Amino acid sequence: EVRLVESGGGLVQAGGSLRLSCAASGFTFDEYAIGWFRQAPGKEREGVSTIRNSGGHTYYAHSVKGRFTISVDNAKNTLYLQMNSLKPEDTAVYYCAAGAQGSYLATMTYDYWGQGTQVTVSS
Repeated sequence: EVRLVESGGGLVQAGGSLRLSCAASGFTFDEYAIGWFRQAPGKEREGVSTIRNSGGHTYYAHSVKGRFTISVDNAKNTLYLQMNSLKPEDTAVYYCAAGAQGSYLATMTYDYWGQGTQVTVSS
């Protein structure tokens, strides 16, 4: 059974940093693409950053490129998202997702989802 559990969200001031974690079980990062998505109130869920082939390929949304960094710890089967220089527009529920056919930042291609963690950036 695939399971994804996010942690690390919270309230931070603009310009601050947070690190999200996603503990994965039921698969290995060699098998699936895995990544971070977010959904702000009243908006559609969007891709933030994904990784495939245990770190061989990474993808970022234009809005976070240069500020966010995705990484994996294969030994712990854990995915991370380091978020720096946070902006109020980064406020959203952040989800970890995985899928055997997961493609770039395409939300619909990811099959398994965590419960989400709230990130709030105050101005």
